[in-house]
Order: sequence, then C-alpha cells, then structure tokens
Amino acid sequence: MAFKINWDALGISTSIACAIHCAVLPLVVTSLPLFGINIIHNLWFEFSMIGIACCIGIYSLYHGYKKHHHSFFPIFVFITGIIFLFAKQIWHEFEIWLLIPAVIFIVTAHFINYRSCRIHKHAHKDDCNH
Repeated sequence: MAFKINWDALGISTSIACAIHCAVLPLVVTSLPLFGINIIHNLWFEFSMIGIACCIGIYSLYHGYKKHHHSFFPIFVFITGIIFLFAKQIWHEFEIWLLIPAVIFIVTAHFINYRSCRIHKHAHKDDCNH
C-alpha cells in the first residue's frame, strides 16, 4: 500500500498553524522574555514559518495545476495571501488586520486546489507533457 501525502491538507494545516502561532502565542507565552527566549516577533522564526507555508503551497498548487486542473486561480489566491503575510511583517501596527485575510486567502487557495483536483482528476491540455 503506497502512502501519499495530501499536500493541500498539509498546506491548510501549515496555514492554520501559522495563524494559531500569530494569534495565540503572544497571549500564552508573554513570560518567555523573562527567561531570555524571544519567539514573539522574532524575524527568523516569522520568516521561517512564512517560508514553510510558501514551499508547501507552491509545491501543492503547482502539482494541482500541472497534473490536474490547469487553472491559475488557486495560485493567484495563494500569492495574494503570501503578499498579506509579508505585509504583516512590514506594517506591525496592522498585524491582525493583515493576518486574517492572509490566512483566509491561503487556506482558500488550498481548498480550491483540492476541490479542482478532485473534480478534474487528470485533465489534459496541449501543454501537458506527462
């Protein structure tokens, strides 16, 4: 029995984990700086989370595009979400207002990709080389 990773489900999970990190972490671990640990607004940690979400998302959406539905719409929605995530890193005073649409766009992109892959199974176009 072959084990296959559902990249869209992993992408949705990663995006939700990122949202939980951004929303709950400041409330739960505000005492960490007392111990010399700074995860809140740590640029390395923040960009690592965005990078993981980006890598999984790009792979998942490209796979869905190339092998199944040939639609750029999920990719466009995903890129919009990633832009909001980067904007959140630039404009900290609007962090929550940029985080909410970022997560919604990223999760929606994976959901659209997942549904499109299930509907089309394996749609071929002239550019399909597999």
